[in-house]
Amino acid sequence: MLDHVFRPCAIGGLTVPHRVVMGAMHLNLETLGDGGAALAAFYTERVRGGAGLIVTGGSAVNAAGSGGPGYGVLDDVDHRAALARAARAVHDAGGLIALQLFHAGRYALPGASGADGAPPLAPSAVYSRFSRTAPRAMTGRQITETVAAFARGATAAYELGFDAVEVMGSEGYLINQFTAPLTNRRDDAWGGDAGRRRRFPVEVLRAVRAAVPPGFPVLFRMSGADLVDDGTPWEETAALAVALATAGADALAVGVGWHESPVPTVQAQVPAGTWAVYAQRVKRALRAAGHEAVPVIASNRFNQLAQADEVLAGGDVDLVAMARPFLADPAIVEKSRTGSDLSVDLCIACNEACIDRSFGTERVSCLVNPRAGYESVFPGRRFPACRNRYAVIGAGLAGLEAARTLARLGHEVEVYEAAGEPGGQFRLAARVPGKAAFGATVRQRVRELAALDVPVHLGHRVGVRDVQRLRAVDGVVLATGVRPHRPNLPGVDLPHVLDYARAFAAPEALGPRVAVIGGGGIAVDLAHLLAGGASPALTPEEFLASRALTALPGAVPVSGPGAAPAGGHRRVTVMRRGGRIGAGIGPSTRWVVLEELRARGVRLLTDVGYEGITREGVVVIGADGERRLVAADHVVLATGQLSRREVVPLLRQAGVPFEIAGGADDARALNAVRATAQGLRAAHRIVERTGSGEPGRTG
Repeated sequence: MLDHVFRPCAIGGLTVPHRVVMGAMHLNLETLGDGGAALAAFYTERVRGGAGLIVTGGSAVNAAGSGGPGYGVLDDVDHRAALARAARAVHDAGGLIALQLFHAGRYALPGASGADGAPPLAPSAVYSRFSRTAPRAMTGRQITETVAAFARGATAAYELGFDAVEVMGSEGYLINQFTAPLTNRRDDAWGGDAGRRRRFPVEVLRAVRAAVPPGFPVLFRMSGADLVDDGTPWEETAALAVALATAGADALAVGVGWHESPVPTVQAQVPAGTWAVYAQRVKRALRAAGHEAVPVIASNRFNQLAQADEVLAGGDVDLVAMARPFLADPAIVEKSRTGSDLSVDLCIACNEACIDRSFGTERVSCLVNPRAGYESVFPGRRFPACRNRYAVIGAGLAGLEAARTLARLGHEVEVYEAAGEPGGQFRLAARVPGKAAFGATVRQRVRELAALDVPVHLGHRVGVRDVQRLRAVDGVVLATGVRPHRPNLPGVDLPHVLDYARAFAAPEALGPRVAVIGGGGIAVDLAHLLAGGASPALTPEEFLASRALTALPGAVPVSGPGAAPAGGHRRVTVMRRGGRIGAGIGPSTRWVVLEELRARGVRLLTDVGYEGITREGVVVIGADGERRLVAADHVVLATGQLSRREVVPLLRQAGVPFEIAGGADDARALNAVRATAQGLRAAHRIVERTGSGEPGRTG
């Protein structure tokens, strides 16, 4: 089992203990001003969990290359000090760490370099939909200065104690912009034909190689497929791989896609391992050119080591990079090594606390592991001098997180859940096509609580009979969740009107025409379920075919948006009074979900007023003032939630201290990221309040 993953591998003069690389992630920890404490704690926990070679998030080689205010710049003394601390911490824990050298190019936000809103630099002045600006075309002098900045960054990495460097040349950042005809429209020494377009990445690599001692590994992350119109042609991608190997790259990591790509690359809708095919093609190109010995690293959309092992077994990939899975579970490697893979917290590719946050300034974290990014704030397992007793009421995501946190901190915990199964609203989302991993998260929580000897009492609604039981505990975390909001609309009590919870519970009972009132994330998920039926998850081959990516490596979809599989048998309409459909869904995912809904024939209506519900459907008034009927056999209400806090008076009667988490705290803008984060924090707060261990202490 996992025979290929756990074989050592050489990258330049470095021997790595296994073939899973912790890929680069920008964390917004790099510029916290804490001297690198949070960054060091983050990486150290992953080393202790089995990570071998870690690649840091990108450090900008100069101010112009910064991706935003959360990016560290290698010219900054404080950033260098933070990096040195992180490198020392990784080495003290027995790990290896490479510094990624980064330049955002036209993806830098205007003014990121502090130049009073000056546009970013790029090969050519081609507008970016991502940064929403047109960059400045670099002068020849700026290009040579940037090459030198990469070399200085490599020297700094060596002096700061890093074990290797990785040059970021993928995902549409500066180096990748030089290779693509879309963004390199120059006609000078740095553009105009294939050879001149690849000159910049090759010159950067040569300069970096010359700036560090022989044997010091230099990895290069290149794009296997840009997935944009007029991106780097495959023939030029293959030639670039060979040129990089010839120029001294010790390994090629292969990424895919740009932020502007119409093809999803890192979302849950993309099957695991889909993009390995591009790394395999790069390896074959190297082999054909006599560079078989240069390792190739596949990346994107792996969340289990078994998937990595399967790709490695094919022989056309040497290592696999996994990034977000290390956010979800710092011990993913060690758990998999010891056969405890069922206890792994799987990355569900929701992107909400990781990728979406990385474009701002908030700390990157993880829905399924809210300690990620906060390791220096919230300790892990403890053996307290005083073992307290706690009750958690509610076994949704917030309650499950609170319970496992309390148990990890060494306390005695019991969980009470009114429903017959755990998971709360997250359990509903797990029914949606493409979100099966959400159910795996709930199952993992239940397994972990069992391993921690935490009883979970299902079908137990806490009531008056439990007052004495509550008086015997030291504290309570109340995580009773929400109930659906029922709007005051004419016809809302008609028999064909039901709330979203009932619709999720029995979607097969709904008729062929369904109108969903409300356009938030729950409404979108429900529409996907109703329109898509029980469609099976796509294989990587089916996904690539659906996007017209099988005929030519590096091709972009010929059918445009909406290449998702055909929908089910229902006609679904989603409507809301104002705003955008799915406005609460993270920006890196929302466009993919809406594309799939449109492909399945779901009608999306906004800016409508509701006159009322009739037996024929919903009567709405459009923005033009026109009255029309949305015909429906069933009408589903997805108009928000209300907090369930019925137990609060009982807790006060029992005189027990309590903390509230998740939807029970605030049903507005409810989402799973907030629920798990509040569960974690509520557990720590109740322990702090009841630190004496005296039962019934009111604090």
